This record gives sequence, C-alpha cells and structure tokens, in this order.
Amino acid sequence: MNRELSMEFVRVTEAAAIACGHSVGRGDKNGADQLAVDAMRKMFDTVNISGTVVIGEGEMDEAPMLYIGEKVGCGGPEVDIAVDPVEGTNLVAKGQPGAIAVIAIAPKGCLLHAPDMYMDKIAVGPRAKGCINIDAPIQENLERVAKALERNVRDLSVVVLDRERHQGIIEDVRRAGARIQLITDGDVNPVVNAGIEGTGVHMYIGKGGAPEGVLAAAAIKCLGGDFQARLCPEDDEQVARCLKMGIGDINRVLTLDDLVKGDDCMFTSTAITDCNLLNGLNYFGNGVRTHTISMRYLTGTVRFVDAVHTFDRKKMEIKL
Repeated sequence: MNRELSMEFVRVTEAAAIACGHSVGRGDKNGADQLAVDAMRKMFDTVNISGTVVIGEGEMDEAPMLYIGEKVGCGGPEVDIAVDPVEGTNLVAKGQPGAIAVIAIAPKGCLLHAPDMYMDKIAVGPRAKGCINIDAPIQENLERVAKALERNVRDLSVVVLDRERHQGIIEDVRRAGARIQLITDGDVNPVVNAGIEGTGVHMYIGKGGAPEGVLAAAAIKCLGGDFQARLCPEDDEQVARCLKMGIGDINRVLTLDDLVKGDDCMFTSTAITDCNLLNGLNYFGNGVRTHTISMRYLTGTVRFVDAVHTFDRKKMEIKL
C-alpha cells in the first residue's frame, strides 16, 4: 500500500467523527451512527483504493452502506477494509469518554472476515509480547506480564468490560492483586491503550465483539504488541456463519497473524469524545479541532494528527 494513503484514511475517520460530533450527549445513538456512516462512506469515494468492506455495518440486507462486501474507493490497490464509524455509540449518546471513529486496512485477503458474534480476547503491549496465553489462568498471565514490564502484579492495570459475563475474570484479577478499570462500552480504544506505554493500561482481557477484535488486532500489530483471541459462537447458526466465512476450526486460538495477515496494515482512529490518548472533538465558532492516531505496521510509524477544520474560510482564526 502507498504510504500516502495513511493521510487519506485520517481524513476518512475525521469526517465520520465530525459528522456525528454534535450528537454527543443527545441520547440518539442510532442517529449519531448514521451520520458517521454517511460521512465515512462519502469520504471513501475520494480515496485511491479498490477497497472491499470485510467488517462493516452488517450484511447487505442489514445496512444501506458500508455493508460487508461493499466496494469503496475510486480505484487503486486492492485492499480489505474494516470499519466502525462510531465505536461506542452509547458513549456518544450519553456524552461519555472513549468514543472513536475507526478503520483498519490491509492488502486484499489479509483481514479475517470475522462474523458478528462474541470473541474472547487478551491484549498487551510490545514489552509483554510473547508473555500471554489465552488458555492460561489469569494469575499466570498477570505474573508473566508483570515480569516483562519489570513491576509487581499490584502495579498492573487491566481493562475489562463491565458485564455480568466477566464477573469471574474480575474476581480473578482482583484476587491476583492487580487493579481494574471497568468500562461500559467500546473495547477497541482500551486495546490501543494497552499497546502504548504511558496510558496506564497494561492489559485488556474479556469477551467482546469479533469485528471489533479484528480492528483492535490491527492496531496492536502496528504497535508491536501481542493479541490472542477465540471465536465464541452461541448457536448452530453462528457456527454456520464461521464456516461460511472460511473459519473451519472455531475453537482454535487466533493469533495476530491469523487476524491480520501479511507485512502491511494501517489503523486510524479519530476521537469523538475524550480518550486516554486522544482529545475529543472541540468545536469553536466556525470550525472544529480533531485528534487522530494513525499507524502503519510496515514502517512502524505512529502519528498523532492534531487538526483544525474551518467551516467558513472567511472567518479563519486558529487558536491554541
């Protein structure tokens, strides 16, 4: 993929975030999502790619645009695209932190076509790469990660979605002595935090959406961290969907290279509301300021893009 595409993808997530930004705190998660979808889809039409949406807003009969299998772009290298125009729709509706617009891109055939179901996940940053095992007890994983980070288990902070299904995980983490950050929604952003030192997050663990797992895996791959997962189909229909998408062994542990193949992928997210790493949208009289993270695995580049977008060129006043 051309390196110039990284900035084009920044514009895509910026457009989605800006489009739904005025919906923050207004209680309409579906309306916010639709605004972001429309803007993201329109912006993709300006990007020089021949893209196929492999993770999107649903099947063709479930979503009018950015559906699985939809072709986007105005011509160029063939790529797989995973999108979530609003990751954390509830967070946007309630005006809470952690909502992002996010995409991941890789050459054609390199992103796992993850079906819409649950996935068990565990993620850490580069210094703890090779130290996690999704089948090992939580205490063992925490001890290995603590050793790799040259700290005690009690110094670790683990992010877990606040769900009834995670009660056992929460108790195990507490029993081991580590700290916990419970979040209400959106597990892509905390996985990114786990991949970057200084965020105060050392591990993400738990069960969340499989499509979001692929997005998060792309980020962790770019950051040099580690990620393991396993699909969790809940009925025969979901098992059939796995088989249809080419996932033969549903019990197999999925590694980073299973989720995101090859030696090139990109990940981009723009904050809608405030996040650990990124500042949320900041509107002023005739424009808005955005904050975006853009990564590429091939070069190891991680960019933070702080941009000011002026809606009326006649009144352009840039202030810090």
